[in-house]
Amino acid sequence: MSIIVSGSLAYDRIMDFPEYFADHILPDKLHVLNVSFTVNGMVERLGGTAGNIAYALSLLGERAIILATVGRDYQRYFEWLAAKNIACDGIRIIEDEFTASAYITTDRADNQITGFNPGAMKHPSCFDFDRINPGDSIVIIAPGNLEDMMNYPRNCKSRGIDYIFDPGQSLPMWNRKELIECIDGSRILISNDYELELIFNKTGLERKTLLKKVRTVITTLGEMGSRVCTGDSEINIPAAKAKEVLDPTGAGDAYRAGLIKGLIEGRSIEQCARMGGVCASFAVEYYGTQEYHFSRQEFEERLEQYPG
Repeated sequence: MSIIVSGSLAYDRIMDFPEYFADHILPDKLHVLNVSFTVNGMVERLGGTAGNIAYALSLLGERAIILATVGRDYQRYFEWLAAKNIACDGIRIIEDEFTASAYITTDRADNQITGFNPGAMKHPSCFDFDRINPGDSIVIIAPGNLEDMMNYPRNCKSRGIDYIFDPGQSLPMWNRKELIECIDGSRILISNDYELELIFNKTGLERKTLLKKVRTVITTLGEMGSRVCTGDSEINIPAAKAKEVLDPTGAGDAYRAGLIKGLIEGRSIEQCARMGGVCASFAVEYYGTQEYHFSRQEFEERLEQYPG
């Protein structure tokens, strides 16, 4: 089965400031703020929703096709994707832009200042869906270029392709009509609990009405696990037990990969959600969104030990 992952690719540049931001900011001079923080160094990590989901799928033995845009500094990312057997032929290169980048500086109190350059992500990836077999494909539309996020659900529906809609952090940019249109007809709508409330507020839909437009609504709940709602039932799935929690960043993307793996294997939606939980439990054990790893045997062992 073809797994199409639409979303973003980005470089995360992470810096550590060994002092406190507050000690270098004069409250009565905020109107003329001009500060400089000398950091201890910088670590570059690969990220972006599409990259994170595709990476987790590669650990599960699946070769995803990424739909995203990158800039002229794409080489390092492409080398990593090739090493992980992830397809790059759906990625559009924008030569006069840089790849989307987040510059994150954290002080001793874990306060953060982040600058984000969308760069190439401002451009659509322009994928031709006629290239894939509708009956043997599944698409996840994750946060990325907004034009892609609006157009790809239409492309999927017109061709009879199952898709998962995951608006996530893009929600503030949507209007009511377009958001409802993209939700309507999706196989699964997935979000965290805060994002689900934003969806209710944006669309004005009640839960029962929402479940008439989408077959399944999955809500991730962090350390509380996840909730799977259909027109007939509501199932609470506990979180899989991690050895230790070092960094929750990227756990949601890992969850989506485990969920997709379960779907293409024809498992029940409850079991798919548990597979998502297991994948997320590995992700939180490492710093960074594509730094963790596991074997299929380790994955299955943790799935067998799932609580509840």
